[in-house]
Amino acid sequence: MPRDPRYDILFEPVRIGPKTLKNRFYQVPHCNGVGSNRPGTQAKLREMKAEGGWAAVCTEACSVDPGGQEQAPHEVSSLWDEGDVINLRHMCDSVHRWNALAGVELCHLGLSSPNIDCRGVSIAPVGATSEWSPQTYAHAADEDDIARVQGYFAEAARRAVQAGFDIIYVHAGHAVLTVQFLSRLYNTRTDRYGGPFENRVRFWRETLEQVKRAAGDGAAIATRISVDQLVGPDGVETHGEDIFRVVELFEREGLVDFFDLNVSNLDEWGEDAGTSRFHRANHQAPFTRHIKQHTKLPVINVGRLTSPDDMVQVIISGQADIIGAARPSIADPFLPRKIEEGRVEDIRECIGCNVCILRSDRGGQMVCTQNATSMEEYRRGWHPERFDRAPDPGWVLVVGAGPAGLECARVLAARGYDVHLREALPEIGGHVRQLVRYPGLAEWGRVIDYRAGQLAKATTVAVHRGVGAMTVDEVLAYEAEKVVLATGARWAGDGFSHITMRPIPGVDAASARVCTPEQVIAGKAIGERVLVLDADGYITGVGMAEHLADRGHGVTVVTQHAQVAPQLLYTLELPNVQRMLREKRIAYRPHAWVEAAEEAGGELRVRVYDVYRDGFRRTERPVAGELPRRRGDAADVLACDTLVLVTARIANDGLYKALRARRAEWAARGIKAVYQAGDCYAPRQLAEAIFDGHRIAREFESPDPQIAAPFIRERQIWGSPVYPTLG
Repeated sequence: MPRDPRYDILFEPVRIGPKTLKNRFYQVPHCNGVGSNRPGTQAKLREMKAEGGWAAVCTEACSVDPGGQEQAPHEVSSLWDEGDVINLRHMCDSVHRWNALAGVELCHLGLSSPNIDCRGVSIAPVGATSEWSPQTYAHAADEDDIARVQGYFAEAARRAVQAGFDIIYVHAGHAVLTVQFLSRLYNTRTDRYGGPFENRVRFWRETLEQVKRAAGDGAAIATRISVDQLVGPDGVETHGEDIFRVVELFEREGLVDFFDLNVSNLDEWGEDAGTSRFHRANHQAPFTRHIKQHTKLPVINVGRLTSPDDMVQVIISGQADIIGAARPSIADPFLPRKIEEGRVEDIRECIGCNVCILRSDRGGQMVCTQNATSMEEYRRGWHPERFDRAPDPGWVLVVGAGPAGLECARVLAARGYDVHLREALPEIGGHVRQLVRYPGLAEWGRVIDYRAGQLAKATTVAVHRGVGAMTVDEVLAYEAEKVVLATGARWAGDGFSHITMRPIPGVDAASARVCTPEQVIAGKAIGERVLVLDADGYITGVGMAEHLADRGHGVTVVTQHAQVAPQLLYTLELPNVQRMLREKRIAYRPHAWVEAAEEAGGELRVRVYDVYRDGFRRTERPVAGELPRRRGDAADVLACDTLVLVTARIANDGLYKALRARRAEWAARGIKAVYQAGDCYAPRQLAEAIFDGHRIAREFESPDPQIAAPFIRERQIWGSPVYPTLG
């Protein structure tokens, strides 16, 4: 199907200095957790986007300085030596196969360098503690230090040309060294690199001059600018004079070929890569759309854009010339091609959960909730749009149409299997149907929408809804060749958690004053005063608290953590979560857990203790009819009307166990194997449940799909060259 003419503007070429983008789709620099040390994984991830139609594909931040310029535990690219050239050349060659441009973002973190791995000392405009590692001080740079670091940028630019990069950035967003020199907040120097604008911009300007000379005429030069640091007039401001002067100066002096715009605060970038909980698509527009008035050069704007209609509006309104994307390109590397081929309904839209950032910021490999193939292109050989046909596909019964079951059925059908997908409830989606009821999580419904749309097109899938929970006899009577159980998980109704590894005395969700999150969403009566007991520390506890506060309940969160939802630090949401808690008057009790509860005087009395003062598990057996006594100081008693349990998720594995008990009957019924996918095997984050369903379907013919098949490992082998050369 040809593309809709409304989207023709998105496929116009754009000139950027000596290079031309074949269309307006641009994958801006983004981290992935492997850097240049795992070249196969890096190259295949980026190549998949080039194949999917992106006109340019960039690395993540690329370190120019081995002395204090790593981001451990975050793995980033580097261009320190010829070994890095070899590894990143593989990426460039892979991207060029699809007529796309390859870009590299040269970066020096300055004050933000944690120095955890290399143990070097970074430089900064002034000596101060590192933003990311407060135990580490940066050295106040003198002019020799400045010249040395600018030399690193120039050397990295020369290596970038050797590697084959078409676009070379000088990174000046996210509070890196270049913008630290520009910002009055960071830069209190009194020499020729501090004070008036001309001095504060000098480091950035000179660095661009050296990079441009080193790169020659073969590469486009770009700079990424945080147009607002969100700290007021002491920092860079979007309507302040400094940012306009930067843009006009760099264009006038011919230092750059285009600008890449974003927004970021000092030590976090949650206002740049904001989650859907707090930020809608194109949320940066108020900060960035006026920059185009000050330059004739092309401008790139990001904002988690997934709709081609929104993209067209960005272009025709004059906000930007090029559609920048990181997370949308992860969720669907083939987004541009699907628009071009008239398959907009097939776009796998980013849900804005930021699990990609959560994983890479914790030192791991990036993952994606929507796209289970992300980062598996090389080591597992997975393609997001192509599936190997099974050599002898039969037919499969999938029980449960939650995220794992939907994904498993989708992939099995794409591989040629006949699939019966049976869901007990009238609606598919499993626990995602509950999650989308939490404030701000509506876009998570795209997990269901995409898979429902794909299954509707599949000719070998029959979806049966509202059939009730299947029994063992019903599964056996189906006589499917293989069975996949994706029956999900539930929240514990007795307060069981990893903290005490046992139920909490007096706590039972069957009673009127105790609820699980499922019961809250289902409409169970909730009293005026609510305690949310949150051992999870991710989305559900804070989601329950906000959901109930919005309905007028007085809410207190009790958690063993130091703060509510600490996992959301890694999704960049924690500052906004803390603001929300204050605005909605949600109280919280940190470092605390519940010892026991009892109903008395028309309320629920909950005994809460300090986990550090009294120990996590130091409880004594209760005497019949009494609350258990603690060793040491007495616990506090909090009164509430309702206790909401966000303590542990329990696998719904009863059907599997019952089937295993009757394994002797399988062969007579034609059943060769039964597997568990997703949370019914082990409750996990949504991204992992979907990955599990996808992987089992991909590896369905392996000896045991329940256990992941071996994959390619990238590693340095002892005795191999530590410093390879180009030769």
